[in-house]
Amino acid sequence: MRFSEPLIPARLIKRYKRFLADVRLGSGEEITVHCANPGSMLGLNTPNARVFISDSNNPKRKLRYSLELVEADGALVGVHTGRANALAEEAILGGMIPPLNDYDELRREVKYGEASRVDFLLNSDGRRACYVEVKSVALSRSYQLAEFPDSVSKRAAKHMDDLTNEVRKGNRAVVLFVVQRGDCTRFAPASDIDPAYGLALQRARDEGVEILVYGANITPEKICIQKPISFD
Repeated sequence: MRFSEPLIPARLIKRYKRFLADVRLGSGEEITVHCANPGSMLGLNTPNARVFISDSNNPKRKLRYSLELVEADGALVGVHTGRANALAEEAILGGMIPPLNDYDELRREVKYGEASRVDFLLNSDGRRACYVEVKSVALSRSYQLAEFPDSVSKRAAKHMDDLTNEVRKGNRAVVLFVVQRGDCTRFAPASDIDPAYGLALQRARDEGVEILVYGANITPEKICIQKPISFD
């Protein structure tokens, strides 16, 4: 996924109210940008951190700019959670995730479960339907270890139960963790942050929900899924 316009370097002043961040541009101007991340951004909201923002080129938008990348521990980290689905779709269609290859149809945001929508539904004649839930991962508290979630997420736990129900119906179900940072080689659930999610993920795995974890290569020009990451 290549950014349509060059990202703009800046320095983080503060992130607040979940979806807002103040940054300082190289000119010294301070602006408020949209922060498309519902989590805590633990370890990624340090004042004066180097960041990159995108320009929507839409002067009518309430917040014209969006926070895209944060530099942490010497690595660029994608904090725009909405990018994870685009990265996953590009990788699936491009054959970069072998366990999800050879499906004829990819549908987005399909209703399933109890008032839920699955990120992708993959179909092919003669194959079980495959429900794919994508999770964006940016947290790392230990060397080369990526973790999810970075805050309590009842919605994420519910998704695990919905995927489990699809397996019980005879369908295939996958949770795809997209690690939006290039400095991690392992993944584990952050069960100390959200014990309920850790248990839900383990229950789902025990029931046959597949766990896939893929890391990304990140630069100010593009983000692309690169290789699988081990699940601890």
